[in-house]
Amino acid sequence: MAIDYKIVGERLKAARIRKKYTQEYLAEQMDVSVVYISRIERGNSKINLPRLNQMCNLLGVSEGQILNGVASTSKMYLNGELATLLKNCPPEKLKLIYELSKVIVHS
Repeated sequence: MAIDYKIVGERLKAARIRKKYTQEYLAEQMDVSVVYISRIERGNSKINLPRLNQMCNLLGVSEGQILNGVASTSKMYLNGELATLLKNCPPEKLKLIYELSKVIVHS
């Protein structure tokens, strides 16, 4: 399975915003350029594991949460992932997903 750097970047950006950090602040703490942070968040640049670890430590998130979207400490970890998945889903597929979900939940 290949890493989707766009999704990784979106998760890192969301974590940065939750901490109320600017890209400038994060870049300063990591001793990198603001352009680098921006490229990571947009998925235009790959992030290596040491940098990912550094960024995750600063943002207070786990690497697993950023790479897999799973925060094992959260009971509601799928809410964000499901919302992200459905965000760009066409209406006809959303209806199908909804109908299938009802069947699964009520079975």
